[in-house]
Amino acid sequence: MYTREQFAKMIDHSLIRPDATKADILRLVEDAARCHFACVVVLPCWVGTAARGLEESDVKVSTVISFPFGGDSRASKACAIRNASANGDNEIDAVFNISKFKSGDREGVKRDLSEMVDAVRSSNGGTLSNSNRRVLLKVMIETCYLSPAEIELATRLVRDSGADFVQTSTGTGPVGATVDNVRLMRRTIGSDSTGVKASGGVRNIDHAIELLDAGANRIGTSAGVSLYDSYVPDV
Repeated sequence: MYTREQFAKMIDHSLIRPDATKADILRLVEDAARCHFACVVVLPCWVGTAARGLEESDVKVSTVISFPFGGDSRASKACAIRNASANGDNEIDAVFNISKFKSGDREGVKRDLSEMVDAVRSSNGGTLSNSNRRVLLKVMIETCYLSPAEIELATRLVRDSGADFVQTSTGTGPVGATVDNVRLMRRTIGSDSTGVKASGGVRNIDHAIELLDAGANRIGTSAGVSLYDSYVPDV
């Protein structure tokens, strides 16, 4: 069981609705700082606003890239990652090319992942990390469109690319994070340091704990405050 502080640091508090206003983003930032979440996830146009609002906090800023379908060109994805980093972004939630993956174009998916990893590394001064900043890359594979065998393959491709996390879902598909899929992803990764982020449809504390117990390291949710307020660690 986790302390409340540990639980909070596994929450990515998200607001990526197309109708989210600046006032909504500022409330998201305020709530995240109060609860000490791992990060907020916002649309690219709000990265600067979120970063300024969280300057004095321990909460990071993440944004979505090629959301929600993953079909942007490699150059477009790389440019968006570098731009987000320049605006104060600390973490990247990027969608890999689902269409090419479903087409069996494994090499195309590898190139897509490689160029996103390279863009993140350039934001880190050309290395995986440096003493001043560490930008993380989380790659969404959108499990609802994949068979178990495809989930296993996609997870291996993300792991082998050097990305920091493999992520279940965008939250826009017909099904979000499931315990079985998280368990499969964690089993595929094994003892590797690559993380698993469960996102999409995580709205109650029981589901969140089940996902963490199945092997997730992060929970992506728009219900972060509700989960935090309802979490009661065992004494």
